[in-house]
Amino acid sequence: MDLTEDSIEKKKARSKKMMLWFGIISMVMTFAGLTSAYVVSKSRPDWLNEFELPISFLWSTLVILASSGTLMLSKKFIKSGDRRTASALLIGTLILAILFVVFQFYSFSEIIQQGYYFTGSESSITTSFIYVLVLAHLAHLAVGIIVLLVLIYNHFKQRYYKGQMLGFELGATFWHFVDLLWLYLIFFLYFFR
Repeated sequence: MDLTEDSIEKKKARSKKMMLWFGIISMVMTFAGLTSAYVVSKSRPDWLNEFELPISFLWSTLVILASSGTLMLSKKFIKSGDRRTASALLIGTLILAILFVVFQFYSFSEIIQQGYYFTGSESSITTSFIYVLVLAHLAHLAVGIIVLLVLIYNHFKQRYYKGQMLGFELGATFWHFVDLLWLYLIFFLYFFR
């Protein structure tokens, strides 16, 4: 069987996408396990039913949604050949990602100001779960920021253009997954108390 270079490239692209999806599925399973443990722990007598999440978590949600929008638009402009606009949108996406992290740590400081800590005598099972869920998401977001930096670097090296977008698409898929994961977590934490 004669394999053309084109069919080999398609197979490589398919395998890279499949590996990304295997990683995403494992992350989904991790957070499904954590949120399941949260649900089971809600029946504990020491669970804080009156605990309110800081409003800054909602602001961070708007920021991360905006970052997905700027990343989607940058792909459109790369494909159309408008590198200047794509560059601005990619840098904007990175700035929004950093702003998201700032809001997350500000939210943690608000929780601490309320007197709730991750561990120790001032901690509770409720706030410990919130810390674990948000910090686990931030770890994945850190990887997402590295991915964004790689996308920006490769964009400036002119490695992405119409017909050559696989690396960009893989990075964007991961970034959008991290964004959707945050949406799941914030809705879960706000509506499942």
